[in-house]
Amino acid sequence: MAGNTEPLPPRAKLAVTAGKAAAAVSRAAGRGSGSVIGGRVALKLDPDLLAKLAQNLDVVLVSATNGKTTTTRLIAEALRAAGPVVSNALGANMPAGITAALAGSGDARYGVIEVDEKYLAAVARDVTPKAIALLNLSRDQLDRAAETRMLAERWREGLSGSKAVIVANADDPLVVWAASSSPNVVWVAAGQEWKDDAWSCPACGGVMQRPGDDWFCGECGFRRPTPSWALSGDHVLDPHGSAWPIHLQLPGRANKANATTSAAVAAAFGVPPQTALERMYSVTAVAGRYDVVSFQGREIRLLLAKNPAGWLETFSLIDGPPAPVILSVNARGADGTDTSWLWDVDYSRLAGHPICVIGDRKLDLAVRLEVAGVDFQVCENAAEAVRQCPPGRIEAIANYTAFQDLRRIVGN
Repeated sequence: MAGNTEPLPPRAKLAVTAGKAAAAVSRAAGRGSGSVIGGRVALKLDPDLLAKLAQNLDVVLVSATNGKTTTTRLIAEALRAAGPVVSNALGANMPAGITAALAGSGDARYGVIEVDEKYLAAVARDVTPKAIALLNLSRDQLDRAAETRMLAERWREGLSGSKAVIVANADDPLVVWAASSSPNVVWVAAGQEWKDDAWSCPACGGVMQRPGDDWFCGECGFRRPTPSWALSGDHVLDPHGSAWPIHLQLPGRANKANATTSAAVAAAFGVPPQTALERMYSVTAVAGRYDVVSFQGREIRLLLAKNPAGWLETFSLIDGPPAPVILSVNARGADGTDTSWLWDVDYSRLAGHPICVIGDRKLDLAVRLEVAGVDFQVCENAAEAVRQCPPGRIEAIANYTAFQDLRRIVGN
């Protein structure tokens, strides 16, 4: 356990109370959950509040470009086998949102916290985590986030000498380089379908060689470490060579990889793989992702894809009968305003599917689809797009704010 159970000092208690009050006002005004504004108010009153809230918890931090919200949820479910858990389950993953989540920790023993990539090192300094899960790094929101190697360098410097168990993806060279500065790393073979951000060596800039599932730099010798955990088909292989079946209600290979990492994290807290994986079956959707909702006589599956790596994984979920697909892209502050990443996505994978395009940047997306030689139609809004589709199943893929818009419109 995290050690002492010291009560919060008066200033911290005041900050928590003020933050909860600000959050309640925000919710009453219809401005969302209020977690971010509540956290900001609390931190303004006590800048050290995050560290004080975490002092009685065994904390896991989860960071990545893709999959961190889902993996955070899977780890939280697994650790509930060992005790109460507090988590920022809705993905408010910067210091204010994390502070608001921990302020409601109650009698929690574990804190399972998703952290934005840019804030990982700072949050790790504050909360002294027992474990940190590093899943992947790829291009995302280039107008506001650092280039991927710069992020990896920030991780590498910030985690250097960390006492936490670092559970890291051995298949992502950027993650391996970042984690290698830490003395206690558990390597997981979780896979990496998107490789276009890792063709040059993060250590020396040389060209990465990728024979089969292996990788190495021919110039400096930097290479893939030997994993102790691995995803193998529908099983997790543990360090003892035992194979444990993965039974998830969440779809796709990427979520099996997330489950593999989550099982490795749970094991660091003494939860056996079988118990951890069985508990993960209860997760059916994550903050609306993968939900299937009824709207206008159709069944719409809601899928989130924020960057090229995410779109590639999402396309693998809809291989099969050519169901209609609604694509929605915005470029608001939370999405990143640069849509040049659309040109890195292989939209030819959608050939044969009837496609409707919506969102603030529907014309940008339309140009990209035109160049890809994929048939589509542009619609004014989600309701019109759904009407253009025959009754039955529809796959809806959207980036961050477009996904939130879509959830509101289809009534979920």
